[in-house]
Amino acid sequence: MSAEAALLAEVPLFQFLDEAERLDLAKHLDVVRFPSGAMIFNYGDPGDTIYIIRSGEVELFLKDDTGERVTFEKATHGDFFGELSFLDSGCRSVSAQVTADAELLHMDRGDLEKFLHLRPAAAMDFLQAMGRRHRQAVERLRHTASRNVNEEVEDRRTAVQKIADWIAEFSGSIPFLILHVIIFAIWIVWNQSAAEKLHFDPYPYQFLTMAVSLEAIFLSTFVLLSQNRQVAKDRVRSDIEYDVNLKAEMEIAHLHEKLDRLGEELLLRMSKAEKVSRADPAV
Repeated sequence: MSAEAALLAEVPLFQFLDEAERLDLAKHLDVVRFPSGAMIFNYGDPGDTIYIIRSGEVELFLKDDTGERVTFEKATHGDFFGELSFLDSGCRSVSAQVTADAELLHMDRGDLEKFLHLRPAAAMDFLQAMGRRHRQAVERLRHTASRNVNEEVEDRRTAVQKIADWIAEFSGSIPFLILHVIIFAIWIVWNQSAAEKLHFDPYPYQFLTMAVSLEAIFLSTFVLLSQNRQVAKDRVRSDIEYDVNLKAEMEIAHLHEKLDRLGEELLLRMSKAEKVSRADPAV
């Protein structure tokens, strides 16, 4: 039995294959080794390979909108990763870094098709792993920075808060001023020009003074309640603006990291090409 087939026999995902099937599949697999700390792939990289861990440990993670490292899983012997972008031909949705010297089986799309043809039930293992990681992603990344301030605050108002907001808004309007001017004018004119027996608040209008004072007390209370809500609303807005700005900064930092990595890879390839051209002038 080949070394690759022996490795397959130790991986739970392939334990139900017989020896002949493992030998056939092992012909198309490569064994790759990574030292601790090595990056296998980064978020956003093209995904055309699935990895199965023979030994060691690999951490699957990404950085959230605050720059903190969010770990989804620490894959060990028998686990596999990279299947999501591998299956849908998209970019890597997480980064993978080796945390303990790892020995991996390297499988491309053709190898996977061959394997699933040999063992169709293995598709459920892939779906189970994808479902588990999706649940973890939903749980850890369910909060986003793109929130509506009005929705965050308005939907939580009580009846008293809604009344306070309406009174505070109305008290600062032109109709409120016009209404009071009309009431005061009617009050004063009536108590000045009507017959004395019809006067209910003669000069100096003590009843009017008391009514206005009481109105000012209650009105100031409602205005303060509304202002407190506005302060809370401004705080939510500030938090959201901070999250949005931080998310934008992290996206820019991620682009810089990706460009630096691509630049390093380009320089490395150019250096290799230059060495080849020097070794063989005919190239």
